[in-house]
Amino acid sequence: MENRMMRLADRGVLKVGGPEAGAFLQGLVTSDVLALKPGEARYAALLSPQGKILFDFLVFCGADGFYYLDVLLAQAADLVKRLGFYRLRARVEIADVSAELGVAAFARDPALATGYRDPRHEGLGWRAILPLAGLAGEDSAWEARRIALGVPKGGTDFVYGDTFPHEANLDLLHGVDFKKGCYIGQEVVSRVEHRGLARKRIVRLRFAGAAPAMGAAVVAGDLALGVMGSSAGGMGLAMLRVDRVAQAKEVGVMAGGVGVEVQP
Repeated sequence: MENRMMRLADRGVLKVGGPEAGAFLQGLVTSDVLALKPGEARYAALLSPQGKILFDFLVFCGADGFYYLDVLLAQAADLVKRLGFYRLRARVEIADVSAELGVAAFARDPALATGYRDPRHEGLGWRAILPLAGLAGEDSAWEARRIALGVPKGGTDFVYGDTFPHEANLDLLHGVDFKKGCYIGQEVVSRVEHRGLARKRIVRLRFAGAAPAMGAAVVAGDLALGVMGSSAGGMGLAMLRVDRVAQAKEVGVMAGGVGVEVQP
């Protein structure tokens, strides 16, 4: 079967280099960047001091000694500014190279120097950072796969600046390293982890027929559960109050007037 390339048109690329690049990122983001070997990637987030997600991205360690951040294109310029704010006197260079480079997804290893396994879920396959001139194809198949596997997209399934990592399932998607050293927002994340305080989570929903509208309220009778996110192929994602889901199943769950079934 052909290992078809799927262009991810909504992704941008940042290039971070310099003698202190690894240590710089290590002190900011939720994952262990220093543990990366060339050709590997980690899922990570940059949080506010209050522990909420400002940016999430994949950090790829290139064989050329640079770190490449596979980030939402709409956030690329703002992430450069935010990283620049923290740079101070660190010997680090940060550049938005989204005008030259893009991201593609593959079902299997594309055997490319800039290819890397998606660290969030084994079912997501592989990605690669490639020159924009060589990128083609559609990303609709990728979106359906992402949703079916329960992997949320920032800005669509959760709100930047208003969502804790546990709520967006970063702890389940290998996006938080609880053994690494300090990073921005770490105390809040550690407290939620140790006390089990996450009341909301992004969960999968199954439905038949037309998809519920994004942003539609998810309810069970008069009980408010949460908000609908993205959907495709009879599956959707929603941010729900997990402490209410068990009660809701007895009543029946609706999203924007569409009957849905909460998936494990």
